[in-house]
Amino acid sequence: MPQTVDASSSPGNTTQLDAATPRMRLVPGGVFTMGSDNFYPEERPSRRVSVDAFLMDETPVTNAAFAAFVAATGHVTVAEKPLPLEDYPGHPSALAIAGSAVFDTEEGHGSFSQTPWWQFRAGACWRHPQGPGSDLSGLELHPVVHVAYTDAAAYAEWVGKSLPTEAEWEFAARSGLVGSDYAWGDELAPGGAMLANYWQGEFPHHNSCVDGWFRTSPVGSFPANAYGLVDLIGNVWEWTEDWWSMPVVAQTGSPHCCSKHNPRGGREFESLDPMHASRVPRKVIKGGSYLCAENHCRRYRPAARHAQAIDSPTGHLGFRCVVRL
Repeated sequence: MPQTVDASSSPGNTTQLDAATPRMRLVPGGVFTMGSDNFYPEERPSRRVSVDAFLMDETPVTNAAFAAFVAATGHVTVAEKPLPLEDYPGHPSALAIAGSAVFDTEEGHGSFSQTPWWQFRAGACWRHPQGPGSDLSGLELHPVVHVAYTDAAAYAEWVGKSLPTEAEWEFAARSGLVGSDYAWGDELAPGGAMLANYWQGEFPHHNSCVDGWFRTSPVGSFPANAYGLVDLIGNVWEWTEDWWSMPVVAQTGSPHCCSKHNPRGGREFESLDPMHASRVPRKVIKGGSYLCAENHCRRYRPAARHAQAIDSPTGHLGFRCVVRL
């Protein structure tokens, strides 16, 4: 049986912990095969690594939990602040406004009024996930979105926790399964069962919403894994602590020669996107989101990974925390 740990038992300033803080589950640690040779180049090569035991939030951090943090600390998220032009030379001053990236659709139809489907929307933030005029009514138990890396790290520090490493996150998502592409086995939808919130249909033209959700879903809407963790796959991408880098094969030429203990990502300067003028460092995000589809971004898998600039919140990116034992 998965072991539940009350959040108030975690280190840190426990007087600040709120009832909205996610419960934690014990992840026992061990050796596993990280990565995959079956999908995208950035997941290769698969390699044997190990992680120590840790506690992980049962769910992504919800709007209710993040609201408690903001109420206690007065934290202002990156999306709520105008772009600091001194850090972005050459950026048009007229575009230095507060906002975030929103998935732009004809609501309720699953079809698109314009491309690209992502749009920077002034005023979009965690409080207003679709921009001005939207709010969190009915979304209290949905994952918080429009949080940049620094916002997630600030929350983690407040509750006396950390963001997971990529290896910790992937180990938790696999929950003991060996050799499976998906977090629950070898099929995406075994017997037609919807086991995570992702896109059903041809992206971006139509979402049949067989899973019941067009955007985010309340945490815990889909089955927990063997460690008692929910929503590690789909719903929202999740920040990790690790700087982005491509996996490296061992000097012997074989990625399977030995286990690497508690592996970490690359170095900050190595995470920079050489094709991007702003040269903003990037972190690894994991798990895919409600926008992953069979014909687009098949990253609803434990091995899947993506690079995200630390200053770039979006409407499909959240986080959860860990406590290392």
